Amino acid sequence: MIPFDFEYYKPSSVQMAVELFQFLQKQGKKPMYYAGGTEIITWARTNSIQPGAVIDLKSIPECSVMELQKDKLVIGACITLSALSAANPFPLLSETAQGVADQTARNKITLGGNICGKIYYREAVLPLLLANSRMVIAGIQGIREASIHHVFLQQLRLENGEFLVQTLTDRGYLQLPFVHYKKRQIGNVGYPLVTVAALKKDNQIHSAYSGVCSFPFRSVEIERALNDSSIPLAARIEQAIGSLPGPLVHNAEGSASYRKFVLKQTMADMVHILERR
Repeated sequence: MIPFDFEYYKPSSVQMAVELFQFLQKQGKKPMYYAGGTEIITWARTNSIQPGAVIDLKSIPECSVMELQKDKLVIGACITLSALSAANPFPLLSETAQGVADQTARNKITLGGNICGKIYYREAVLPLLLANSRMVIAGIQGIREASIHHVFLQQLRLENGEFLVQTLTDRGYLQLPFVHYKKRQIGNVGYPLVTVAALKKDNQIHSAYSGVCSFPFRSVEIERALNDSSIPLAARIEQAIGSLPGPLVHNAEGSASYRKFVLKQTMADMVHILERR
């Protein structure tokens, strides 16, 4: 149960959603955009957030598309992770999405909600980082398109009043050789010790990580180390670990030292498999 009242809006266009946000913000309602709503509901139940209004984006056609348009895969931000996995237009993304939470939760969690969330795993962003996807973002200045590497820096950097509309991924990335690992302490559901998504393009391994640091990331330095076949794999992995962009996470799922051990083993498995493909 959410212990406070709020107003609910469900606009049918991008422009209506943006204008509603501006209007409600001027009224002091502290509006929030709403896609799947799982995270908003969780935080609201504990009074961690108290929006006076929510703007549901699911009736906006652009937010619910999932199709190939010419040479690009277009996925709306309101596509659920379950729908994404079932359609399987981008196998690495589908497999990564299938590892998030459980089936019931994935029926509600959306691609946009997972990418924009505050919980720091946000695993669905990993394949998009690897595929150099582009993000379609709407705001008071209109709709803009940007490289994911320009707007996702530890988290999606949106201006006040902006929301994610779609992701665009070049067709050439969709069927590349890939691996995905999600290592948990116990069982098949829950937050990861380590999640690794990787693909091979032009004989180079590209990899992205969640659960390792307090944010999901892709690192050029790590990729350079892992692809340096002039030195033994163990040395490559040590160099990669030395290039992590932040401290290893230490939490209830596992200690930093245990995470490091799991990460090294997972990197070795990843390289062994992809070097043979």
